[in-house]
Amino acid sequence: FQMKSENKKTIWNTEEVPEGSEFDDTWDPREKPEYEISFKQHVGTEDVFFGMTGKDPSTACCEDIVIKIKLPETKYSDITLDIQDKVLDLRTPKNKLLLHLPYPVNSKEGRARFLSEEEILEVTLRVSRKLDLINFS
Repeated sequence: FQMKSENKKTIWNTEEVPEGSEFDDTWDPREKPEYEISFKQHVGTEDVFFGMTGKDPSTACCEDIVIKIKLPETKYSDITLDIQDKVLDLRTPKNKLLLHLPYPVNSKEGRARFLSEEEILEVTLRVSRKLDLINFS
């Protein structure tokens, strides 16, 4: 069994490497912070009272992913956040979080805010979905 490669010097194909594995760093001693993932959808009266748009409470109908990350004893200036289509990479001097996201997101439309009193970073990311019968807008 021999696989063909574009470059003779490569020892694996790009299909063999899982997406987001370039961010994995098993030797990093920083601890993983606690986090919580929730989903958010925008509903109006046509959804609540009439059910006109066909939305349901499942994650398939949600437009945003909200990730709340607890970062005790961290200042806003110490946070480095990198968001790719399917990966969130957060680094501080004490913590490191590599999170593979449940859905692809639009990394350019996200927003983050640091709640200093609660020591929580709240990241809101817009889910990037293909149009279908439920997600048609």
